[in-house]
Amino acid sequence: MDKESLLKMIADAGYNVGFGAKKHFASYDMIDKLPELIGLVSIFAGVLALVYPEFAQVKVSVVIILMGVVGLYISQHNSEKVMYAKVGSDLTRIYDQLKVLFYRVKSSQSSGFVTEEAELKSLLDEFYEASISKQLIFSDWYAHYKFFWQPQIDWIEEQRIKEGRKFRFWRDKVPLSLSIACAVLFAALLYSQIPFTNACVRALAMVKNWIG
Repeated sequence: MDKESLLKMIADAGYNVGFGAKKHFASYDMIDKLPELIGLVSIFAGVLALVYPEFAQVKVSVVIILMGVVGLYISQHNSEKVMYAKVGSDLTRIYDQLKVLFYRVKSSQSSGFVTEEAELKSLLDEFYEASISKQLIFSDWYAHYKFFWQPQIDWIEEQRIKEGRKFRFWRDKVPLSLSIACAVLFAALLYSQIPFTNACVRALAMVKNWIG
């Protein structure tokens, strides 16, 4: 295998392993922190309802109940928390080794990379063996943030730019499912404001006719 092809494979492997590590850590964070956060928000809402009547409305109560259901769902995975953290650490170690391998190949003047190819295959085998396929719902969204905005991934992006595959914000850094969810939510909010929107349109039409 030639040098450029091997660099591409290592960079792609780094992306998969690094994102996988962050996804495991995302599941761990959600199991560890979300139930406590949900409980705290519910307590605050209960206290505020004693002072401000609007917090005792049905809509607020429904939201709190739904949050409680989410908390119960997450709590079911509490026994898997340590496992997610361990696998995340193992995958981070593999990611760091891939980074070292990438720069070693990049600085090499050799025309053959049999040893490096074998090392890449061994690291990928470790990755596939260690990974947990079952992750918490929405962990993918959180993993995008943890991977693209927290660690140093410049070596991966450097190689992708060289190949004309630079990470793009909407296509790569923002999950497609999150974009769709936000679009649906925006459409729902817009639909709920149709009377107000129609009134604004009529007002603008009147102003336009008056000016014309």
